[in-house]
Amino acid sequence: MPRVDWRSLRFRLFTWLCGVAVVVVGVTWLLHGSLLSDLAREFLGERLRQEAEYTLRRLQEEGPSALAWLEATSETYQLFHHLYAVRLNGIVTVSDPLWREQLEPYLSSGGDSLFDVEWRGRQLLVYREVFAFDGQRGVLLIGEDFSQVESGLATLHWWVAGIAGVVLLLLVTLNLIAVSRGLRPLTQLHDQLHELQWGRRDRIQLDAPSELDDLVVQLNQFLDDQDRRLARSRESVANLSHGLKTPLAAVTQVLRGSRPIDDKRRQKMLKRLEDIYAQLESELRRSRFATGAYAGQVTIVRREAEQLIDMFDTLYPETCFQLDADLGMAVSVPVERQDFMEMLGVVLDNAGKWATEEVHCRLAVSGTALSVTVEDDGPGVGADKLEQLGQRGVRLDEGVPGHGLGLSILGELVHACNGSVDFQHSPLGGLKVVTIFPLA
Repeated sequence: MPRVDWRSLRFRLFTWLCGVAVVVVGVTWLLHGSLLSDLAREFLGERLRQEAEYTLRRLQEEGPSALAWLEATSETYQLFHHLYAVRLNGIVTVSDPLWREQLEPYLSSGGDSLFDVEWRGRQLLVYREVFAFDGQRGVLLIGEDFSQVESGLATLHWWVAGIAGVVLLLLVTLNLIAVSRGLRPLTQLHDQLHELQWGRRDRIQLDAPSELDDLVVQLNQFLDDQDRRLARSRESVANLSHGLKTPLAAVTQVLRGSRPIDDKRRQKMLKRLEDIYAQLESELRRSRFATGAYAGQVTIVRREAEQLIDMFDTLYPETCFQLDADLGMAVSVPVERQDFMEMLGVVLDNAGKWATEEVHCRLAVSGTALSVTVEDDGPGVGADKLEQLGQRGVRLDEGVPGHGLGLSILGELVHACNGSVDFQHSPLGGLKVVTIFPLA
């Protein structure tokens, strides 16, 4: 016998649905028994009331002789099979003497009503009506044996129970089919994930309910992110291989040669080694980046920006770094914290190198995007050279330390985070860098 998985979603849904079906069917059956009994009492009570009116009308028309109709041997008793009891002028007449003792108390008190009288296991439903005849007060009781009716109702009630059991079994079967068909997309998703694991497919393609759309999209975005990371790793290896071969070969050739190494050749070797170091640093920085807006982390923008501003205030003491944050502390972007600090740090570091006195950083939210604007009061960049900014290895001024890799890394990171970066002229006179990120 297979073991029941208590944590299974299929088992939980099936259990809840079957429990609801049992409760609904059970409550319906109980209400049926109660309402059926009440309806039967109301129906018989109304029939007894009409018969009482008919009897009293005959009494008014025919006089006391009509009371003879209430005897057990009369045609009226044989027709209706009801029990009659009348009290008029102090005389009590009962169609069945066996019930006289039980009914006599009801002939002397009370108003019109419908009540039950039990005796020797029999239940009598009795209707009582007070009337006046020839100036005398009288009381009429008409009863019907309710035991036989209740026996029939009980039989009917249990027949309904049998039908309810069949309906419940049908509901359980339908619930099982509905749960199995409803969870079929999860089974398909499991199979496709297994195929992904063994390399038989590269993306999830599922005709799923709308509740699973976001899950499928996120899984595919995760796979895209993994592919980007793999491509980036291969690109880094290729870049390192291509970028290091030539300088390493040149340095090796100089070291293996017999010519003496003078200052000029030493400077060339040092330049080659610096290029190698810059290349290694760049690729190592790239390898640390999570990249992608779906790395599963978010960054609190204002908090990290304040930390970076404080840090660059210390690194460039002659430059005033100002932060204008038009947003709350809860605003975040779906970017890994180290990546965000790297991107903003690249822009602030570049502004700090070129600024004369001040650097402005402004954070603002517009719709579903975050705008990060950094501008300085340095010499700026000519209009013909703005398009060259961000290109790999491009340095527009050799007088400032660097290798031209920071802004290129910035462009790659911002693009991987589904953002954009734009280089403009600043009203302060220097460079203005506007970076746009989607909000978390």
